[in-house]
Amino acid sequence: MSEIAATSIVDKSARIGANVRIGHFCVIGADVCIGDNTTIHNNVTIVGRTTLGAGNTVFPGAVLGTQPQDLKYAGEPTELRIGDNNIIREFTTFNPGTANGKSLTQIGSNNLFMAYTHIAHDCSIGSHCVFSNNASLAGHIEIGDYVTIGGLSGIHQFVRIGKGAMLAGASALGQDVPPFCIAQGNHATLKGLNRYRMRQLLEREEIDRIAALYKRLFSGKEVVREAAEDCLRNNEPYSELVAQFCTFVLQSTRGIPVMNRTRKDDE
Repeated sequence: MSEIAATSIVDKSARIGANVRIGHFCVIGADVCIGDNTTIHNNVTIVGRTTLGAGNTVFPGAVLGTQPQDLKYAGEPTELRIGDNNIIREFTTFNPGTANGKSLTQIGSNNLFMAYTHIAHDCSIGSHCVFSNNASLAGHIEIGDYVTIGGLSGIHQFVRIGKGAMLAGASALGQDVPPFCIAQGNHATLKGLNRYRMRQLLEREEIDRIAALYKRLFSGKEVVREAAEDCLRNNEPYSELVAQFCTFVLQSTRGIPVMNRTRKDDE
């Protein structure tokens, strides 16, 4: 049986799962769906077509599902979908999608969103990610699984970040970060590989192949796109991860933030 504080306003049309706890002074709108075993602490606002899966924890001051911060938004029905077992800390803000995008902001499961994280309209977030304090995402951003976003970092709209990558703190990112790479700075550039995450998720052979691929693509000795095409053609013995890495690079429309380097730097 769910427990709802007397001072909270929960619309009669909202769908509340089993064993849900809603603290004092919350506002839950008509089209909201909250999954089983979710805890909503005090002073939380959840409105719009917002769905939370099971086992989520939402801390005070969070605002989920209010209309997108997009001047083109005209009140059309769009959605915010959140998976299971996410920790959503104080004063986070998640916006739904827009008709100009996918009409959907999608968030996976088992993520940690620290205080003041902002997820804008039409973003797609994977699972097992960590967003540190004041991480801010503009619209239409795609982030894979096991990604870490450092505190006080901002990401430009339409940027993609691949699985297992990391954006260091106080960075401003305007281009795509391939899987398992680290980017840092303002404006952020690639700084190496996220070997910590690679050791957690990959076998030694795959780590070595990605390390060799990274060195070839981003050493400054070859044109990145041409090198990625060649690696994709000659991916023998076949590695799915190498194929995904090269495809990510080739599909980039914003480009990869490779640091300008001279031949002397590589010697």
